[in-house]
Amino acid sequence: MDVKDLCLGALTYGDATGYDLKKFFESTFSHCFLAGYGSIYPALAELTEEKLVVARTVPGQAGPSKKLYHLTEAGRDAFLARLEATEPQHRVKSEFLVIMHFAHLLPAKRLDTVLDQHLKEIEHKLALIAAYECGDNAGKPPSSGARFVCGFGKAVMGAAQNYILTHRDALKKGGVRNGNRSTRTNRARAKASQVASRNRGYPNA
Repeated sequence: MDVKDLCLGALTYGDATGYDLKKFFESTFSHCFLAGYGSIYPALAELTEEKLVVARTVPGQAGPSKKLYHLTEAGRDAFLARLEATEPQHRVKSEFLVIMHFAHLLPAKRLDTVLDQHLKEIEHKLALIAAYECGDNAGKPPSSGARFVCGFGKAVMGAAQNYILTHRDALKKGGVRNGNRSTRTNRARAKASQVASRNRGYPNA
Protein backbone atom coordinates (compact mmCIF):
# COMPACT_ATOMS: atom_id res chain seq x y z
CA MET A 1 0.00 0.00 0.00
CA ASP A 2 1.17 3.53 -0.75
CA VAL A 3 -0.18 7.05 -0.19
CA LYS A 4 -2.38 6.86 -3.28
CA ASP A 5 -4.03 3.68 -2.05
CA LEU A 6 -4.72 5.08 1.39
CA CYS A 7 -6.11 8.31 -0.07
CA LEU A 8 -8.59 6.16 -1.99
CA GLY A 9 -9.37 4.25 1.19
CA ALA A 10 -9.96 7.42 3.17
CA LEU A 11 -12.34 8.70 0.50
CA THR A 12 -14.53 5.62 0.90
CA TYR A 13 -15.80 7.37 4.04
CA GLY A 14 -16.89 10.40 2.04
CA ASP A 15 -15.62 13.48 0.25
CA ALA A 16 -12.60 15.14 1.82
CA THR A 17 -10.07 17.92 1.37
CA GLY A 18 -6.33 17.48 1.44
CA TYR A 19 -6.41 18.78 5.02
CA ASP A 20 -9.02 16.17 5.96
CA LEU A 21 -6.84 13.42 4.50
CA LYS A 22 -3.81 14.66 6.42
CA LYS A 23 -5.81 14.50 9.68
CA PHE A 24 -6.90 10.98 8.72
CA PHE A 25 -3.27 9.89 8.38
CA GLU A 26 -2.30 11.63 11.62
CA SER A 27 -5.00 9.91 13.64
CA THR A 28 -5.82 6.41 12.42
CA PHE A 29 -2.45 5.64 10.84
CA SER A 30 -0.13 7.78 12.94
CA HIS A 31 1.67 4.72 14.36
CA CYS A 32 2.23 2.89 11.08
CA PHE A 33 1.97 5.11 8.00
CA LEU A 34 3.08 8.73 7.82
CA ALA A 35 2.03 11.09 5.04
CA GLY A 36 2.15 14.87 4.85
CA TYR A 37 0.97 17.45 2.33
CA GLY A 38 4.14 16.85 0.30
CA SER A 39 2.96 13.33 -0.57
CA ILE A 40 -0.83 13.66 -0.24
CA TYR A 41 -1.37 16.39 -2.84
CA PRO A 42 0.82 14.79 -5.53
CA ALA A 43 -1.05 11.52 -4.90
CA LEU A 44 -4.40 13.28 -5.31
CA ALA A 45 -3.19 14.90 -8.53
CA GLU A 46 -2.25 11.50 -9.97
CA LEU A 47 -5.53 9.95 -8.84
CA THR A 48 -7.42 12.78 -10.52
CA GLU A 49 -5.54 12.23 -13.78
CA GLU A 50 -6.35 8.52 -13.56
CA LYS A 51 -10.06 9.35 -13.09
CA LEU A 52 -10.08 7.54 -9.76
CA VAL A 53 -11.11 10.71 -7.95
CA VAL A 54 -12.70 13.95 -9.08
CA ALA A 55 -12.20 17.33 -7.47
CA ARG A 56 -14.45 20.33 -7.20
CA THR A 57 -13.79 23.74 -5.72
CA VAL A 58 -15.98 24.76 -2.79
CA PRO A 59 -16.04 27.96 -0.69
CA GLY A 60 -13.93 27.85 2.45
CA GLN A 61 -15.29 28.65 5.88
CA ALA A 62 -14.24 32.27 6.47
CA GLY A 63 -11.26 31.71 4.21
CA PRO A 64 -10.11 30.90 0.67
CA SER A 65 -11.85 28.27 -1.45
CA LYS A 66 -10.64 24.67 -1.27
CA LYS A 67 -10.72 21.49 -3.31
CA LEU A 68 -13.03 18.71 -2.24
CA TYR A 69 -12.14 15.26 -3.55
CA HIS A 70 -14.72 12.61 -4.39
CA LEU A 71 -14.10 8.91 -5.00
CA THR A 72 -15.35 7.60 -8.36
CA GLU A 73 -16.68 4.09 -8.93
CA ALA A 74 -13.45 3.29 -10.76
CA GLY A 75 -11.54 4.56 -7.72
CA ARG A 76 -13.56 2.39 -5.35
CA ASP A 77 -13.03 -0.66 -7.55
CA ALA A 78 -9.28 0.08 -7.75
CA PHE A 79 -9.00 0.36 -3.98
CA LEU A 80 -10.96 -2.84 -3.33
CA ALA A 81 -8.77 -4.71 -5.82
CA ARG A 82 -5.65 -3.35 -4.14
CA LEU A 83 -7.04 -4.24 -0.70
CA GLU A 84 -7.66 -7.84 -1.72
CA ALA A 85 -4.28 -8.24 -3.44
CA THR A 86 -2.11 -6.71 -0.69
CA GLU A 87 -0.03 -9.07 1.44
CA PRO A 88 -0.59 -8.26 5.14
CA GLN A 89 3.00 -7.39 5.99
CA HIS A 90 3.82 -5.37 9.09
CA ARG A 91 6.88 -3.22 8.53
CA VAL A 92 8.46 -0.81 10.94
CA LYS A 93 10.78 2.01 9.92
CA SER A 94 12.01 3.95 12.92
CA GLU A 95 14.88 6.40 13.05
CA PHE A 96 14.23 6.51 16.79
CA LEU A 97 15.07 2.81 17.19
CA VAL A 98 18.18 3.23 15.04
CA ILE A 99 19.37 6.00 17.35
CA MET A 100 18.55 3.88 20.40
CA HIS A 101 20.59 0.99 19.02
CA PHE A 102 23.64 3.25 19.13
CA ALA A 103 22.66 5.03 22.35
CA HIS A 104 25.96 4.01 23.95
CA LEU A 105 27.70 6.45 21.60
CA LEU A 106 25.54 9.44 22.56
CA PRO A 107 26.20 12.01 25.30
CA ALA A 108 23.67 11.70 28.13
CA LYS A 109 22.13 15.11 27.38
CA ARG A 110 21.46 14.23 23.74
CA LEU A 111 19.99 10.87 24.74
CA ASP A 112 17.59 12.55 27.19
CA THR A 113 16.51 14.98 24.47
CA VAL A 114 15.77 12.17 22.02
CA LEU A 115 13.79 10.18 24.60
CA ASP A 116 11.79 13.20 25.77
CA GLN A 117 10.98 14.18 22.20
CA HIS A 118 9.77 10.69 21.34
CA LEU A 119 7.57 10.58 24.45
CA LYS A 120 5.97 13.89 23.42
CA GLU A 121 5.33 12.54 19.93
CA ILE A 122 3.65 9.47 21.40
CA GLU A 123 1.43 11.62 23.62
CA HIS A 124 0.46 13.77 20.62
CA LYS A 125 -0.43 10.74 18.49
CA LEU A 126 -2.45 9.17 21.31
CA ALA A 127 -4.40 12.42 21.66
CA LEU A 128 -5.15 12.44 17.91
CA ILE A 129 -6.40 8.86 18.06
CA ALA A 130 -8.60 9.67 21.05
CA ALA A 131 -10.11 12.62 19.17
CA TYR A 132 -10.74 10.44 16.10
CA GLU A 133 -12.47 7.81 18.23
CA CYS A 134 -14.99 10.43 19.35
CA GLY A 135 -16.33 10.60 15.80
CA ASP A 136 -16.29 13.09 12.95
CA ASN A 137 -17.82 16.58 12.94
CA ALA A 138 -21.25 15.06 12.39
CA GLY A 139 -20.81 12.76 15.39
CA LYS A 140 -20.51 9.65 13.19
CA PRO A 141 -18.46 6.99 15.02
CA PRO A 142 -15.53 5.21 13.33
CA SER A 143 -16.10 1.89 11.59
CA SER A 144 -15.30 -1.39 13.35
CA GLY A 145 -12.07 -1.69 11.34
CA ALA A 146 -11.05 1.86 12.20
CA ARG A 147 -11.71 1.16 15.89
CA PHE A 148 -9.51 -1.95 15.67
CA VAL A 149 -6.66 0.04 14.10
CA CYS A 150 -7.04 2.80 16.69
CA GLY A 151 -6.97 0.24 19.49
CA PHE A 152 -3.94 -1.47 17.98
CA GLY A 153 -2.17 1.88 17.71
CA LYS A 154 -2.94 2.77 21.31
CA ALA A 155 -1.70 -0.63 22.49
CA VAL A 156 1.56 -0.36 20.53
CA MET A 157 2.32 3.24 21.46
CA GLY A 158 1.17 2.80 25.05
CA ALA A 159 3.53 -0.16 25.44
CA ALA A 160 6.36 1.84 23.84
CA GLN A 161 5.67 4.76 26.18
CA ASN A 162 5.73 2.50 29.23
CA TYR A 163 8.89 0.75 28.03
CA ILE A 164 10.77 4.04 27.60
CA LEU A 165 9.70 5.31 31.03
CA THR A 166 10.67 2.01 32.68
CA HIS A 167 14.02 1.48 30.97
CA ARG A 168 15.45 4.91 30.20
CA ASP A 169 17.57 4.99 33.37
CA ALA A 170 18.94 1.52 32.69
CA LEU A 171 19.73 2.60 29.14
CA LYS A 172 21.86 5.47 30.42
CA LYS A 173 23.56 3.35 33.08
CA GLY A 174 24.27 0.65 30.55
CA GLY A 175 27.07 2.43 28.79
CA VAL A 176 26.27 5.90 27.50
CA ARG A 177 29.57 7.40 26.42
CA ASN A 178 30.36 10.85 27.69
CA GLY A 179 32.55 12.22 24.97
CA ASN A 180 35.67 10.83 23.29
CA ARG A 181 37.44 9.98 26.55
CA SER A 182 35.15 7.02 27.27
CA THR A 183 35.43 5.86 23.68
CA ARG A 184 39.25 5.90 23.81
CA THR A 185 39.21 4.10 27.16
CA ASN A 186 37.01 1.31 25.87
CA ARG A 187 39.08 0.95 22.72
CA ALA A 188 42.20 0.61 24.87
CA ARG A 189 40.53 -2.03 27.00
CA ALA A 190 39.41 -3.95 23.92
CA LYS A 191 42.93 -3.82 22.46
CA ALA A 192 44.45 -5.05 25.75
CA SER A 193 41.94 -7.88 25.83
CA GLN A 194 42.86 -8.88 22.28
CA VAL A 195 46.60 -8.89 23.14
CA ALA A 196 45.95 -10.99 26.25
CA SER A 197 43.90 -13.41 24.20
CA ARG A 198 46.66 -13.82 21.60
CA ASN A 199 49.32 -14.31 24.31
CA ARG A 200 47.30 -16.81 26.33
CA GLY A 201 49.25 -20.06 26.64
CA TYR A 202 52.58 -18.42 25.72
CA PRO A 203 54.19 -17.28 29.01
CA ASN A 204 57.26 -15.84 27.27
CA ALA A 205 55.31 -13.75 24.80
